[in-house]
Amino acid sequence: MPLAAIRCRVTGSVMLEALIALAVFTVAVLGVLSLQSKMIASTSGAKYRADAAFLASEVVGMMWGDVVNLAKYDSTQCSGYARCSAWTAKVASYLPQGTATLTVNGALVTVTVRWTPPNAVPSAYTASTSVRL
Repeated sequence: MPLAAIRCRVTGSVMLEALIALAVFTVAVLGVLSLQSKMIASTSGAKYRADAAFLASEVVGMMWGDVVNLAKYDSTQCSGYARCSAWTAKVASYLPQGTATLTVNGALVTVTVRWTPPNAVPSAYTASTSVRL
């Protein structure tokens, strides 16, 4: 068999191998991109939960230091009290679509922080404590 005939047959198989390698590489890159997007979403969710816990602890600490005005922290009176309304504005600025509900029943305080991340389901963090009067 002449050498030129052998070269023609080999050239086609090299091109096929290159296309298969390119397809495998593309699938691998798409897998890595998918994993990275899920990691970012997971990290964002963890940050929002940590921010909500921090904000709830912050308002409870404010209540402990301001026991005289404890009833003003209830959601029904919160907008009229500067410290409480500043805190709810902070919740709205820290969390996407962030809202807060404060319930004061005597010495029992319940703080609920809600937020809705982009393209995700709404989430909430609730903390209850007793403030010594």
